[in-house]
Amino acid sequence: MRIIAGSRKGRTLEAPAGSATRPTADRVRQALFDMLLHAPWGGRDCIEGVRVLDGFAGTGALGLEALSRGAAFCTFFETDRPALGALRANLAGCRMRDIAQVFAGSVLRPKPAAHPCGLVFLDPPYGQGLPAQALAALSRAGWIAPGALIVIETGRDEDTTVENAEFLAERAHGAARLSIWRAGGGTE
Repeated sequence: MRIIAGSRKGRTLEAPAGSATRPTADRVRQALFDMLLHAPWGGRDCIEGVRVLDGFAGTGALGLEALSRGAAFCTFFETDRPALGALRANLAGCRMRDIAQVFAGSVLRPKPAAHPCGLVFLDPPYGQGLPAQALAALSRAGWIAPGALIVIETGRDEDTTVENAEFLAERAHGAARLSIWRAGGGTE
């Protein structure tokens, strides 16, 4: 697993042993960022200079990829101790600790946000209905900016519905499905 593009292109990322963490594969991240950059609703300004939230962060691959591609700052939420160790090692190895914050806690119970985020990644354990719970908690705590792009990775057959958001795109990759939404309340 590595950073695909940007200032840290090619940087190898650590992942904890075992199956508790399921990092987003390089090819899926590449496809996702290609969509973000080239879709009619996307473009460079949906990443560059934007504050990012990586919920259920695991190794931090999604947030780190966004930072490598020019995001201004990323907040990571993770609860698993081995994943937190890998995430912190990846931030240090990529020399990105100064543009990131790690919360060793649940994205389902976030602290109030100091700054809302314009790009939100959620890659929860499959089949537990966690995206809707996380989005509700993040919205209440002020983490999601009006018009933010919300990227959700779920199992291929999971239902993903986002309240108060516009559906933009969906792609299946093996057992995973990516869906992208724009939060209500205006545009960035």
